[in-house]
Amino acid sequence: MYKDRFLGTDPQSLPLARELYEIMRALPILSPHGHVDARMLRENEPFANPVEMLIKPDHYITRMMVSQGVSYEKIISGDPKEVWNIFAHHWKAFRSTPSRIWLLETFDSLFGISDVDLTKRPEYFYDHIQERLNSKEFLPQELFRSFGIEVLATTDSTSSTLEDHAALSSLNLGGRIIPTFRPDDVSDPNRTSWMASLAQLSLATGEDCKSFDSFTSALRNRRAHFKEHGATATDHGVLSARTVDLPLEEKENLFALLLSGNFQAHEAERFRAVMLFEHARMASEDGLVMQLHPGSLRNYDANFASEFGADKGFDIPLETHFVNELRPLLDAFGFNPNFRMVLFTLDESTYSRELAPLAGAYPALRLGPPWWFHDSLNGMDRWRESVTETAGYYNTVGFIDDTRAFASIPVRHDVARRFDASYLAREVARYRISKSDAFELAADIAYNLSKDFFHL
Repeated sequence: MYKDRFLGTDPQSLPLARELYEIMRALPILSPHGHVDARMLRENEPFANPVEMLIKPDHYITRMMVSQGVSYEKIISGDPKEVWNIFAHHWKAFRSTPSRIWLLETFDSLFGISDVDLTKRPEYFYDHIQERLNSKEFLPQELFRSFGIEVLATTDSTSSTLEDHAALSSLNLGGRIIPTFRPDDVSDPNRTSWMASLAQLSLATGEDCKSFDSFTSALRNRRAHFKEHGATATDHGVLSARTVDLPLEEKENLFALLLSGNFQAHEAERFRAVMLFEHARMASEDGLVMQLHPGSLRNYDANFASEFGADKGFDIPLETHFVNELRPLLDAFGFNPNFRMVLFTLDESTYSRELAPLAGAYPALRLGPPWWFHDSLNGMDRWRESVTETAGYYNTVGFIDDTRAFASIPVRHDVARRFDASYLAREVARYRISKSDAFELAADIAYNLSKDFFHL
């Protein structure tokens, strides 16, 4: 592959971009927000085939194939070689998408394939990759060692025992695998599994969870359990960033109403807003970094979710607001030295209007990088151009891969580092920062910002 890919084409800034990239690529990978299955890493079984490794875990890939008329059932249940051929047939649909970039990088870095023409030789690629997957160096733990990962955070439900993490902590993998507390299952009463999740929380903690006070005590118990297993952050996927602070009596009454099952949609929405505030309160107490990513209408296609389950790629962005919604939370915790929050969005219109000014004012806030549909070269460029003038670099955190596709982690970070090297070199060429500034920023963006803010 072209060695200067994504470093820009300006002959004036390209030499500096190369220097900056070399600084970045030498640094270990920090992945404080991801969704790789800890059990997969613990069990360390070979990947069954190229489809299991590269296609099924990546929602970007499966949703694009579905959009082209491919049956999702065929993708998840069909003969792997047939699925691979279908994927190769639709390879052209990925042109100019980040998925294509990540796949090309993965093919090159892991399998030594540089002439990737899937439409002409799909069987060759399948067999070549399968042969490599059968070798010891492609076991998950060996790949982890080879990827240069210093810290990999997973995402784990409220009542998870974290037994996989306990087992992984005793292994010498060259880096740490830590959990992340994801309490969405007990924070949203509109979920069909809400009552079952409360019962699991009660069983895990010994709290009866029949009052709001008992419920929040149980959550504090679980947060402590996660911290004991290495967690440094929580993760909150919500429809809205709205926060509400209520007196205890009103919270108890609202919780009792929800437990009765006789509630309206606005009451469930109010509870979600209350819970965001309460999670922030708990974060200010125990220091876990609160990651907030609102604005995704999850499982948009009801029939698809009913047939195949949640989180299969049918998540659609919504218009999202932060200023009024976060004001109660920031009034209470925005200057609390023990409170830290990272804000993500799918609504690019908020970058310069809401997010950059908020992060540029409150010491508790940092901006997460482009997320989901926008973690692309174009998306990263729009984000940097929109937020840097107001928030600077040091009110952001480093790259977030946010992926279940284990094999793509190093290439996603590499692509982001190449983009940032190009961006910094361009800023020097525009006389907005000095060359020495750029060298310092290269290490900070690629490594130090995440290491510091996420307590890694």
